[in-house]
Amino acid sequence: MRSREILTAADGHQLGAYVASPAGVPLGGLVVCQEVMGVNAHIRDVAERYARQGYLAIAPAFFDRKQRDVELGYTGDDVARGRDIRNSIPWNDVVLDVDAAAKYAGRAGRVTVVGYCWGGSIAWLAACRLPIAAAICFYGGQIHPHRRETPGCPTLLHFGETDRLVPMDHVEDIRKLHPDVESYVYPAGHGFDCDARSEFDSESSRLARKRTGEFLTAQFQKENR
Repeated sequence: MRSREILTAADGHQLGAYVASPAGVPLGGLVVCQEVMGVNAHIRDVAERYARQGYLAIAPAFFDRKQRDVELGYTGDDVARGRDIRNSIPWNDVVLDVDAAAKYAGRAGRVTVVGYCWGGSIAWLAACRLPIAAAICFYGGQIHPHRRETPGCPTLLHFGETDRLVPMDHVEDIRKLHPDVESYVYPAGHGFDCDARSEFDSESSRLARKRTGEFLTAQFQKENR
């Protein structure tokens, strides 16, 4: 089942969200954090993929803070526009929106936050600042500036070896500060898990999704011990 919901953050801001529900009883809740292209067709597909795996997946529209119903592609002009909107939204406001989505997803049990690109950095902050069960961060370019914050839950990081937005010295800095955080580097560039991007790398994507699935299963099992 697919639906669009309206969430209310702690500061009173209302934002839209795309919800994909599993066919049966959910294994847990999953907040899907968008790239700088908004909750576009790709992010909706990601939410639906997690729903097929058994999770109640919700993708909050963070850009609603500045402009509603933004859906962008992966061309230069769209990317530039997305970055402009992203730069106008304070991190603290985005964390409030994640929290609102996590509360919605919490009706399904334990909540994991997963994010891609900008969303990968948002998932990192969610792990550090919110009472969630777990977080998964795909190539978050702004994790490094927030590297001195410490996740309060199990966190999984995916990076691309040739990612021009996340240089390997940044990855090593993060690893040194957080040796207990599970992290992987793939022979790929930025956005390697997005099949709508030219940087998509099928083998790196397959392996990252496999590890993500195993990570999610491990978190679900904790609830049943």
